[in-house]
Amino acid sequence: MTPDLDPALDLVLTRDLKAPRALLWDCWTKPEHLVHWFVPKPHRVTACTLDVRPGGACNTTFDVDGTVMENTGVYLEVVPQEKLVFTDTYSVGWKPAPEPFMTAIITFEDLGNGRTRYTAVARHRNAKTAASHRDMGFHDGWGTVATQLEAYAQGLGEGAA
Repeated sequence: MTPDLDPALDLVLTRDLKAPRALLWDCWTKPEHLVHWFVPKPHRVTACTLDVRPGGACNTTFDVDGTVMENTGVYLEVVPQEKLVFTDTYSVGWKPAPEPFMTAIITFEDLGNGRTRYTAVARHRNAKTAASHRDMGFHDGWGTVATQLEAYAQGLGEGAA
């Protein structure tokens, strides 16, 4: 389920999370959940619009130490409970972005017993952008977010029981 990877362009994080795939999917595809875990704390998501279908909006706004960061994009591929692909290369209506950064490929593999193999790939247009993202702390940041996602999903699971 993982795409062909190019080590010069693709940054990858894989974790086995103690949460069912369906809950992780909901956390990724419902704004009311995504806002709770999507950026490393103490940063926060201040706005979120998700239209989870190919061509639909994937927009988030973050507050990072008082700086507002807007991320607009679209979904390219949606396979329920298995795969989400979104990019900032385009916005809704397939309007090209002036300075695209990456395409994200998120996969969810059911491992049974309420566990999911979660893989996040950040695919970049060139090696310089990939190196910049790596140097910005991709693995630490996305690792922190995966831990937050797991904890949030576990809390939802407990609340549903």
